[in-house]
Amino acid sequence: MQTIRDLDHLRKARAALTGRVAVVPTMGALHAGHLALVAAAKARADQVVATIFVNPTQFGPNEDLARYPRPEAADAAMLQAAGVAILWHPDVATMYPDGFSTKVSVAGFGDVLDGAARPGHFDGVATVVAKLFGQVRPDLAFFGEKDWQQLAVIRRMTIDLDLGIEIVGVPTEREADGLARSSRNAYLSHTERAAAPALPQALCRAVTAIEGGVDVAQALTEARADITQAGFGVDYVALIDDQLLPMASLSADGRIVAAARIGTTRLIDNLAVSLNPARR
Repeated sequence: MQTIRDLDHLRKARAALTGRVAVVPTMGALHAGHLALVAAAKARADQVVATIFVNPTQFGPNEDLARYPRPEAADAAMLQAAGVAILWHPDVATMYPDGFSTKVSVAGFGDVLDGAARPGHFDGVATVVAKLFGQVRPDLAFFGEKDWQQLAVIRRMTIDLDLGIEIVGVPTEREADGLARSSRNAYLSHTERAAAPALPQALCRAVTAIEGGVDVAQALTEARADITQAGFGVDYVALIDDQLLPMASLSADGRIVAAARIGTTRLIDNLAVSLNPARR
């Protein structure tokens, strides 16, 4: 595996790759969920480029940019063992040089749900992913379904800008107790970690209720109450369609999405809700 930090070097190395190229963008602090993305990419492409960049433009002023984990050596070793061809690991000056003034904004997708709770977050995501796509020039790009809204934002951006890249969502990797794997799980205290599975458990109960015919508003209210009782502060729990619009009833397949804080850590999760669960 080549670890590259210089853009000219990246362009030369990318030009030497043959066949279909996939990219797996990450912010590092890798775990089994990231490795599942790499494995999915290797199954669909001839060469895999992974990126690590802790993107400052997607963090708010009171968020965890300074303390975000950066175990660079361990991350590189994991990617090398997984068979990645290139690790693109730029610094902030490379991604945002002096005079940088462009922002990518995906209206209607980036300003609801997490976008409403974290203003500007998805502008930062869309902008950095557009840059990474331009630098790596992949045929395919792989993202986890855990951040369902991010996946929707990137899909919309890729279509709208005619980028010609296939965006592939990979199912969420979970711990044995159901908690979605996340780099931010490392922030949880022992007590918080023990309580954290209440989030996916509440969503699972809500899915069962909605698919069983329970009123959507009632099921969401009960989910919020369950999550709150477990010690979380709830940002949102919602049932949405493929355009991220709220669904008052289950008229088509949807997604229940949630964000909640326990201690100083903000967790997100989502589950599919099927109009015809027997066919799942």
